Amino acid sequence: MTAALDIRLDDARGEDVIALLAAHLTLMRSLSPPESTHALDLDGLRADNITFWRAEQDGELVGCAALKELDSVTGEIKSMHTAAAHRGKGIAASLLEHLLKTARERGYRDLYLETGSQPGFQPARALYAGYGFTECPPFGGYILDPNSVFMTLRL
Repeated sequence: MTAALDIRLDDARGEDVIALLAAHLTLMRSLSPPESTHALDLDGLRADNITFWRAEQDGELVGCAALKELDSVTGEIKSMHTAAAHRGKGIAASLLEHLLKTARERGYRDLYLETGSQPGFQPARALYAGYGFTECPPFGGYILDPNSVFMTLRL
């Protein structure tokens, strides 16, 4: 039996988180051209309008996610990542459910995200669509980009 997933707040300063986020950025940069890679770096994830969580299983860091407050009723999902050895185990779904619960508790009306249009992002797009996210025009400071898919969910 697999141990329960422990999702908790984190300051994105620990060596294990830094290594996981480096793997995340490397993967994003391998799938998208530089001008279309919108993953936040460590400083971006430590901004005041970002809440960052780590996901552990049996004491091992297996994933992370962040929620950016765009305004008092709107949020954006950032830096959803599952460690390569743990993909396909439902970790991303658990993280997404945690983000959705938090967004609702904060009173957000809408939640947005940007992900890639390339085949390597298909699992992420399918996950989000499975939770009711639909494609939308660019939001926030994003511009129309054939390498990006923008999605939203009315909460």
